[in-house]
Amino acid sequence: MNVKQLLPLGLSATVAMSIVMPVRAAEVPAISHSELVKAISAKKVVLLDVNGTDSYKAGHIPGAINFETAKANLKSKLPANKKALIVAYCGNEMCGAYKMGAEAAKKLGYTNVKHYSPGIMGWKKSGAKVVKG
Repeated sequence: MNVKQLLPLGLSATVAMSIVMPVRAAEVPAISHSELVKAISAKKVVLLDVNGTDSYKAGHIPGAINFETAKANLKSKLPANKKALIVAYCGNEMCGAYKMGAEAAKKLGYTNVKHYSPGIMGWKKSGAKVVKG
């Protein structure tokens, strides 16, 4: 199965890619919820929401970048410091869409790229604030 076969089913390209793209979690270290909250509070993280625009508008982690709309100009959205913490997330532990955001950051030379595996569902479940729109 490929992405083009999944698009007629109403899936966004981002979600379709997460289905067909193999996930190798060991290549992208995880960040815990408490570590992420601390990094956000300290303003020491750039978040990439890889859930697609509709999901992003429905609720995302405060400060997150909508990867779907930013991927063409991602370089301009990320800090100059290639050691900056970049965290990609998607829907939940079962979603592999985060891999696209993580790989895009790595291709741009970022060396501190992590994955928030609970995703937006875990973030919401924790009671943490989300931003809509």
